[in-house]
Amino acid sequence: MDIDPRRLRVLLAVARTGGVLAAADELGITPSAVSQQLNKLEDETGHALVVRTPKGSVLTPAGLAVAEAGEEIERALSVARARMEGGAKVAGVVRVGGFTSFIRTVVIPRLPGWRIRYPQLQIRIVEDDFPALMRLLRQRALDAVVVELDSTTAGPRSLSAGMIEEPLLDEPWKLVVPAGALLTTENVDLGRLPLPWIGVDSSAANASVVGRLRQSTGAPMETVHQYQDTLTALALVAAGEGVAIVPTLALSGINHDGVDVLDVPGLGTRRIVLRRFDRRRSAGTPVDTVARLLRESAAAFDTRSTS
Repeated sequence: MDIDPRRLRVLLAVARTGGVLAAADELGITPSAVSQQLNKLEDETGHALVVRTPKGSVLTPAGLAVAEAGEEIERALSVARARMEGGAKVAGVVRVGGFTSFIRTVVIPRLPGWRIRYPQLQIRIVEDDFPALMRLLRQRALDAVVVELDSTTAGPRSLSAGMIEEPLLDEPWKLVVPAGALLTTENVDLGRLPLPWIGVDSSAANASVVGRLRQSTGAPMETVHQYQDTLTALALVAAGEGVAIVPTLALSGINHDGVDVLDVPGLGTRRIVLRRFDRRRSAGTPVDTVARLLRESAAAFDTRSTS
């Protein structure tokens, strides 16, 4: 299979914008040229890459595989270009929004090193919940946001025109129970736990997990209380008030006294993604530099460790 890598940017534009017309607008070419490039790419791969629907264009499994390869090439070129240009040339203020565990664990520990690498780059952090972060991004009050999704229930997502989404990290959900509350930690029946579930704010990805489990087990899964911060959930669990679903990242570097943290089949994973508006795709811009730094930091995180 001999693919012209120049055609990959067309497929990526369709994937990011959701249609041929929007991709043509982003690339500055005609819709006919976009269609021609897609047809040639499909001929080169021997697979259908895009399906046209009334709501736009959707990538097939083969299309997603080719697009992922294109993103890797794009990312590698961006890194090379940024290194050649040098960190001193990247200057400006970038406003990044995110949720507590990602900011605390993945972003803040890296800030001192980033200041050394890019002395003229100022990263401003805003911590908030999912609805507020997305509203601030659409209002252009933030340059990029890091948000969480339950990977099992997320499904296809409709993003605002011009908005792109980049995966950062997939990590396992954990079941947290009061220490010694279960007679056995093997073959845990999520629908028949001896304690209620600790309620979580409806905007959190954890809430989607509880809803998914309620549907799959057919159990009522009563909830008590309602928390936003993982430390509150752990305190309630340690007090014997119930059980909770918590992502691995949120458990990193905090005290687990009074609770048991369990890996249970069927819990799934939390997907962490970066969303931003970006039409230039240039590694020399401050926002692209910060996006690359966030990808590097997320890739270095070991989801196997919760200590």
